[in-house]
Amino acid sequence: MLKSNPLMTKMTVPKTLPLCGIRVLEFTHMVMGPTCGMVLGDMGADVIKVEPLAGDSTRKLLGVGAGFYPLFNRNKKSIALDLHSDTGREVVARLLARADILSHNFKPATMHKLGLDHATVAALHPALIYVSHTGFLPGPYEHRTALDEVVQMMGGLAYMTGRPGDPLRAGSSVNDIMGGIFGAMGAMAALMQRAQTGKGQEVQAALFENNVFLVAQHMLQFAVTGQAPAPMPERISPWGIYDIFTVQGGAQIFLAVVGDTQWRVFCEAFGFTDLYADTRLATNNDRVRARAWLLPALRERLAGQSREELAVVFEREGLPFAPITDPQHLFDDPHLLQTGGLAPMTLPDGRATKVPLLPLMLDGERLGLRRDPPRLGQHGREVLLEVGYTEADIVAMVQAGVLALPE
Repeated sequence: MLKSNPLMTKMTVPKTLPLCGIRVLEFTHMVMGPTCGMVLGDMGADVIKVEPLAGDSTRKLLGVGAGFYPLFNRNKKSIALDLHSDTGREVVARLLARADILSHNFKPATMHKLGLDHATVAALHPALIYVSHTGFLPGPYEHRTALDEVVQMMGGLAYMTGRPGDPLRAGSSVNDIMGGIFGAMGAMAALMQRAQTGKGQEVQAALFENNVFLVAQHMLQFAVTGQAPAPMPERISPWGIYDIFTVQGGAQIFLAVVGDTQWRVFCEAFGFTDLYADTRLATNNDRVRARAWLLPALRERLAGQSREELAVVFEREGLPFAPITDPQHLFDDPHLLQTGGLAPMTLPDGRATKVPLLPLMLDGERLGLRRDPPRLGQHGREVLLEVGYTEADIVAMVQAGVLALPE
């Protein structure tokens, strides 16, 4: 695991964050729901994650799921409760009375069984904003169980990402993450509306509809052209040079020349006067039509140069380029390090690492890390004392098996 940089400290955050004073009660697991709470927490909300006594199952995932818990549960407090007990439900009732937002991504039947469905909660707390993260918005599919990969397959994204006949999911939990972000956007919009009306409302975000939004550009491509969009590896690029090149030593780099001015700059920088004078390549659309022979010719001309040499020329001339980078190497990216894009974070097991922050700045400030991802039940005592329980009450809850506190 990466060691923390001794020169790095906790990110400096604005003195008053946008959602300071907003209280969120979160019943979530996996990615979509936790992402919503992460965004709200990064914006300054006080987010309390209510976990079962055994903890959020993502704490123990392997493989590509190993990063779920620490990434999407920063800037939150954790309390571990038995919600099936009368005492656990009473705790939640007290927390709800102080909450502005309830966020969940469990099945409606589960929330109903716990007495936390929208109808029940809204009747008791009409000013509460209730955020539901589901697989599908209400309709014929809403009874189905959805996962990110499920909706990528049925929503056209896997088709567009893979090669013909070989659908491939995107290399990130794009629908889960974006679905959670849309849930947070809806919650913030509902807060704005509540400021005017005094009333709360239900916000619904869904994986399938999010996926459809992601492929909408290809739906409209068909509407405009009348031709079915080809999967991305087989697509007709709108630019003459817009591809990955394998160069000296087998290194790879993405190079792009996306307009006629850039074409002139590119040819002058590399001394390709013959290509610039070729009337078959006069315009971008000409170069798109010539890709079948132009790209092989360019690959041959550039193959002897190193990735570093090409990067220097493209950066100097203001041309788009990108080295092909593995995710783990982003921990050492100089831009992220120098601009504060990575914050030092302590994992629940005590190891140090760094974590990417939200990709935005407010008034010149990054929204930093105020709380490391919590250990299971880490803030249980703090949260209970805030809502009127005593130390004796807390001891009794632990002894009764209703509350779990960290050792």
